[in-house]
Amino acid sequence: MPRTEPCRMAGQSSDYQRLGLAKGDIAQWEDGFRSAPGGPGTFEWWYSDFVLDDGSTLVINFMAKSLRSAKGANQPAAPVVTFELDRPDGTHIERTSQPHPDDFEFATDRCELRIGTNTFVGDLHTYRIHVDLDGVTADVTLTGQVPAWRPETGHILFGDGDAQKYFAWLPSVPQGTAEATLTVDGATETRTGTGYHDHNWGDAEMARLMHHWYWMRAEAGSYTVIASYITAEKRFGFAEVPIFVLAKDGKILADEGSLMHFTKSDEQIDPVTGKPVANTVVYDYDASATGGDRYRVTFRRQSTIVQDPMIESLKGPKRLLATVAGFDGAYLRFTGQVSVEHLTPGADTERVDAPALWELMYFGKNPS
Repeated sequence: MPRTEPCRMAGQSSDYQRLGLAKGDIAQWEDGFRSAPGGPGTFEWWYSDFVLDDGSTLVINFMAKSLRSAKGANQPAAPVVTFELDRPDGTHIERTSQPHPDDFEFATDRCELRIGTNTFVGDLHTYRIHVDLDGVTADVTLTGQVPAWRPETGHILFGDGDAQKYFAWLPSVPQGTAEATLTVDGATETRTGTGYHDHNWGDAEMARLMHHWYWMRAEAGSYTVIASYITAEKRFGFAEVPIFVLAKDGKILADEGSLMHFTKSDEQIDPVTGKPVANTVVYDYDASATGGDRYRVTFRRQSTIVQDPMIESLKGPKRLLATVAGFDGAYLRFTGQVSVEHLTPGADTERVDAPALWELMYFGKNPS
């Protein structure tokens, strides 16, 4: 029987020291380029999403290299920008830049990115994003309302010794206000709304490390929630890594992943990607054993707005290579409703409901 390798969130004092990080204190350089020199196996992206006042959702992503290539993270740096706008009437507008292997600049001491004419600049509080792609331009300002946060060091470690790999995550703006000016095929509109920005990077292909993950974020009344549930690959014993942060009025109330219990129900096979999708996902955070509070956050799916069997975007030899390698990855994005409940013993339950946006990244094979 093959040996199961360890998987854990890096949160020991030696982890902080080795990574040059301070517990609970985020520095601007953490949102700068971290995977330098962008070599084989590395990946990195700066993600942002927005819910606008007309009900549209907007997702903008700056990536150090495209993960859709058959080589994935093993290709050299060739940065790309993606833009996805989903209207309430179901209209989907998507643009992806050409790779820019020689026309980009990434600062290492702060978030200051340029990919061709597209820019993403910020200081852990205020971010300005400019995108100009094939008939679409966007200028978005995101201003943080909840401080930058990470779960412990933000690094999940896979394996040990010299072979150890990592996946890192920094929610630089867990929630903020957004102002967006969008021009699509000559029509310009100005919108307000709410937004989010995070930064991800690592040193190995994600499909080698992770089987799948759910990731959610939502604003409900005065609450902000970010939750994730990562399941590692088989070689790491399908280890489960819970991540959860709940804030109210800009103050973090709950963020200890070990106190969170994750459940999913009413799972169905998505007809496009063939992956199992849960209609209901629940994050139950319970600190009552130590005198703290209990919160339950429930996401209920209403629509699937992205169904991406990732191999479909590959053509010719690249697709053949991915097929031979057994690549079966898929990405799905959902909209629906979230409910945040504050469960206080002996008192009435406080409940707030709101629209929400979340995703499922599925690298592994479906359970048999």
